[in-house]
Amino acid sequence: MVVTGGGSGLGAATARLLSTKGARVVVLDRDGDKAGAMAQEIGGIACDADVADEETMHLALHNAHRQVGPLAAVVHCAGIAWAQRILGPAGMHDLETFAQVLRVNVIGTFNVVRQAAHFMTQNEPDSQGRSEGSRGVIILTASVAAFEGQIGQAAYAASKGAVASMTLPMARELARFGIRVAAIAPGIFGTPMAGGMSDKVRHSLLSQTLFPKRLGLPEEYAALTAHIIENDMINGSVLRLDGGMRMGPN
Repeated sequence: MVVTGGGSGLGAATARLLSTKGARVVVLDRDGDKAGAMAQEIGGIACDADVADEETMHLALHNAHRQVGPLAAVVHCAGIAWAQRILGPAGMHDLETFAQVLRVNVIGTFNVVRQAAHFMTQNEPDSQGRSEGSRGVIILTASVAAFEGQIGQAAYAASKGAVASMTLPMARELARFGIRVAAIAPGIFGTPMAGGMSDKVRHSLLSQTLFPKRLGLPEEYAALTAHIIENDMINGSVLRLDGGMRMGPN
């Protein structure tokens, strides 16, 4: 089992939970030190890789397949956030930064899915479980910003909207191999990515949440990944995990 972005935040919580369920987890992260620390904590394997880089991701998944056996599940948490107005006090939105957000969040997601699917097709199909022919599941991370992006989130919303949009066509295509694809669209969670929010921004976002009026817990995201892995009927869907949040423009 592989968790990308597994060195911190949602990925770290997922790696911890899946390890308690008996999975041997490959913790993949661009920060090798964080990946190593998490792997040591859970008795897993650390891997330093860039999800948007073809060669390093192929090598990472090849090593995972070789060291832990058949690649049955991949939870893709790696991604970056960015906030900048199209026209702001400093001028126009930086085009290079926009491209970098798309590179990591969109190209990185596509790269992970295509390479994970390649290795999953080598698995022996399940012949004894409730879903005969099953070979694996890939879980992606979108965001509520895919549906209600705020002012300043053009790059991030575009990238997460792409993740949400590609989930169903990927699931449709990979179904013939017995591979499921689903995505989670978290609201605002208590992770390092949200750590830079001001109190004003945090209060505004929580006021748009129905209940509970708090930041999501990474463990709650992890619990949903575990359920998706265990529930074969979840396929092709983007599941919101947001306490009923519907973000306004600001």
